[in-house]
Amino acid sequence: MFRKTTIAAALAASIACMPAHAETPGVTESEVKIGATFPFSGPASPLSNTGKGLIAYVNSINDRGGINGRKINLITYDDAYSPPKTVEQTRKLIESDEVAFLFGPLGTPGISATIKYVNAKKVPHLFVVSGVTKFTNFAEFPMTTTGLPSYDTEGRIYAKYITQTRPDAKIAILYQNDDLGKDFVNAFKGYLKEGFDKKVVVSSYEVTEPTIDSHVVSLKASGAEAFLVAGTPKFAAQAIKKADEIGWKPLFLINFVSSSVSSTIVPAGPEKAVGIVAATITKDPDDKKWTGDPGIKWYREHFAKYLPGADIGDANYLFGTQQGQLLEQVLKQCGNDLSRENIVKQSRSIRGLSLPTAIPGITINTGPENSKAYTQLQLQRWTGSSWEQFGDVLSAEGN
Repeated sequence: MFRKTTIAAALAASIACMPAHAETPGVTESEVKIGATFPFSGPASPLSNTGKGLIAYVNSINDRGGINGRKINLITYDDAYSPPKTVEQTRKLIESDEVAFLFGPLGTPGISATIKYVNAKKVPHLFVVSGVTKFTNFAEFPMTTTGLPSYDTEGRIYAKYITQTRPDAKIAILYQNDDLGKDFVNAFKGYLKEGFDKKVVVSSYEVTEPTIDSHVVSLKASGAEAFLVAGTPKFAAQAIKKADEIGWKPLFLINFVSSSVSSTIVPAGPEKAVGIVAATITKDPDDKKWTGDPGIKWYREHFAKYLPGADIGDANYLFGTQQGQLLEQVLKQCGNDLSRENIVKQSRSIRGLSLPTAIPGITINTGPENSKAYTQLQLQRWTGSSWEQFGDVLSAEGN
């Protein structure tokens, strides 16, 4: 009897000491279930290649045996860049599929529509693909971390570059009429302060508009000598084509999410984009500068195996691959404790992580109250055949 009691006590003690992952939805001894939404269709569909890059990297993880003995079951749904659809699919992931956490959902409108719900459900909402400033509010959204450089940081870097390069220039901003575009406008207001109203003219567009040609014509008529497009690839490509068509040659900038060669530059016409400036965090695999780079060599091999037939020049695939590496890092740091509390903790505990396809000098550092994966950016200029980096890596501080 004494022996049976001792065994029972030992079993009870071992159960009490088991890691919290046993109670986390979507986690078993052999699998961790993760969810995300992407605009595989709709006006922002080129950006969904980020999701395809993430899926491909997760497949490579699983081929290597998973992480800590667990394969990743990544469930993705198409939200068509439509907030009501994002709400529907996000609820499905959490309530029906019972994922352990969400990782890398893409699209500012959809994230805006779901972030309060996800945080209220206390589901980790990691490295969302948006740089909207309000998503980094740790007090309001403690379960959320962001996977893009802050639009505020990016916007301030552009404002600084324009004013240093063309100090007397009038500036035109064409922006997507949502939190993405508004953050860039607010960044210029913050940087230029009282000079904003004198120096800047703005025009907004809706993602449902078939073309933004009339906006470009109007902004040229304002006499602006510098032009920033803050939106998504389809509209950035339209702006490049229209500016060339009407003979407008301003100091031209596009935002990072629209800087893909395949999604923006090629549809616009590479020769029409010469001289355009954008910020980046990634190496361009088509740039001969990186031919012998170990990180790009690895990426080319990975791409050939897991994304055969896709366009390696599309930076969205590369960014999705980096997202996959961030997911891998978080899960490795979690060890065998896959409680939701620890998952969030580890996503905010990344130190000095250098990714093989990131621009040298750009590292990932997250802290207890820092939800941003990237706080550094590198400016680059389109030469007609590739992006060419120039100047120093710029950080959030001092810009």
